[in-house]
Amino acid sequence: MESINPPRAISFDLTDDGSIPNSRLPLVIYQGAVKLAPRDPASLFEQLFAANNWTGSWRDGVYTYHHYHSTTHEVLGVYAGSATVKFGGDKGIKQKLTAGDVVIIPAGVAHKNLGASSDFGVVGAYPNGAEWDMNYGQKKERPQADENIARVPLPELDPVYGAGGPLHELWV
Repeated sequence: MESINPPRAISFDLTDDGSIPNSRLPLVIYQGAVKLAPRDPASLFEQLFAANNWTGSWRDGVYTYHHYHSTTHEVLGVYAGSATVKFGGDKGIKQKLTAGDVVIIPAGVAHKNLGASSDFGVVGAYPNGAEWDMNYGQKKERPQADENIARVPLPELDPVYGAGGPLHELWV
């Protein structure tokens, strides 16, 4: 696909902080992964993710509170604007995301919007359209969340680069 740039992956290991389980798998960010079309840039992410079996897509932003999914991994493609997002809970990392970036969030890794431009938008999707849940780092969520996370399979395809993508080297 001509709108895909060569991979520039950065990854972050985020460990259990007592309230947010995070993951043994690293958070992966592909900076500037996609060259966006001026008209309906979100549709490019929807098509790209679906072609790689990451489905159940939606368009929106990122919630302004810590939350994570224990039943599936998630991919976010930034189709407009920019935001600073906290990953991994209060003790995690801050990362600025801009249009064209892709973030692959392992099950259990919290994410929270710390501030965004007024036009910020993402497309989200899940491997094979998996059902997602919502968790907030509350004690009562565990150990069920931990059990769920342990059962989440690795995705068959990288959401951007398919079978040969860097995700398979980073998530082993």
